[in-house]
Order: sequence, then structure tokens, then C-alpha cells
Amino acid sequence: MGSYQNLLRVIKHNPGILNSSLEKVVKPNAAFLKECGLGDCDIAKLCIAKPRMLATNPERLQEMAACAEGLGVPRRSVMFRHALCTVKSLGNAEKIATQVDNLKNTFRWSDAEVRIAVSKHPLTLTRSKEILQRKSEFLISEVGLEPTYIAYRPAMLSYSLDGRLRPRYYVLKFLKENGLLDHGRDYHTAVACTDKVFVEKFICPHKEAAPHLAEDYEASCRGEVPTRFRFA
Repeated sequence: MGSYQNLLRVIKHNPGILNSSLEKVVKPNAAFLKECGLGDCDIAKLCIAKPRMLATNPERLQEMAACAEGLGVPRRSVMFRHALCTVKSLGNAEKIATQVDNLKNTFRWSDAEVRIAVSKHPLTLTRSKEILQRKSEFLISEVGLEPTYIAYRPAMLSYSLDGRLRPRYYVLKFLKENGLLDHGRDYHTAVACTDKVFVEKFICPHKEAAPHLAEDYEASCRGEVPTRFRFA
């Protein structure tokens, strides 16, 4: 686990691990995860996210690892831990296939684009159909992003629609419509940065030209659409 603190967190999330065989289950699983490229801290994070992972039947764990690789996420890659979490969450190949089809239909992706998106952000497969549909309608229909653009930047789908994606789009649109920002400025760059960086880069420089921008942005983060953000 890397530290006693991590060990206690794992036990807190899954006290049943203390009943698992150390020699037949826990140690073999830990050794296998290390063979897959996970360090002590990675294993701790994995077990905190999925408390029963170390207590899983070793053969089943190896099957999950093979399934994760089948999603296009190779062992020893930085996304492998997340791919294992995804496989553990979905449970079986049938559910994974259903989620893959849902992504294809929702974002109009090809098989290759789904594979790219999942390999870059495996947890995309665990998002609900309803949430993905809302984000698809917003990103494709309102923002005007191409499906391929989203496939190469799937982390966007993990961001809150109402608390991040939509408010920042409103700010960018306002700035562009008022000639305060280059129309070619990339949307992903704006949504990927922290809120502090976003405010520093896109709001603070325009305090004089747009004195109400900060308060309008805060209002949009609360689900409101200020009059100044409404364009025909």
C-alpha cells in the first residue's frame, strides 16, 4: 500500500479484505498488479476506488486485466489503473459492449474513434447514457465541436456540464462576439484548466472592457444565463 495511512484507508473501505487469504489471494494479486506496472501508491488508489480489487479471485483479476487491454489500454500505461476500475465497475463483457455502442451512437463515433476515446479516458465508459446524451447535444449541437475533436479529448466528458462546460463556453462566446478574444481560441484549452487559471486568463484581463464578466460567469456556474451571455 505504500504507507500505513493508505493501508488504513483500504481497510476502512473494505474491512473484509482482512478475511482474504494473504498467501493465496492478496499477495498474488498485489504481485500481478505490480507486473502490470502499478506502483504501491497506484495499487492503494485502485483499492480505495474499488475496495474488493485485492480480494478478487486471482484468475478473475487476470481476466479483468486482459479485458482492460482489450479496450486499447496496454499494461504499464498511465491509464491502465483507470481501465481496471472501468472493467470492475461494468462487471462483464456484455455491459462493456453496450457502453461502447452507446458511445458510438451518442457521439457519432466510428469504432476507431471509440477506441481512441476509451484508451485516453477509460472511465468515459462508466458515464450514464443520460449524462452523455446531454453533453453530446451541448458539445456538438451548441458549441459546434466535431465528433473526432471530442474523441481525442474525452476528458471533457468528465467535466460538469452546468458547472464547467457551459459557463466557460458562455464566457468564450461573449469575448469573441465582443471582439475581445480571437475566434480561433481553442475551447478545450479553456475547459481543461483549473478555475483559478481560467479566471486569470479569460476574465481578469478584460475587467475594464467587460466589468460584469466575473459576476456573469459566477451566475452561469449557478445555472443562470445572464442577459449579456444571450446572443441571437
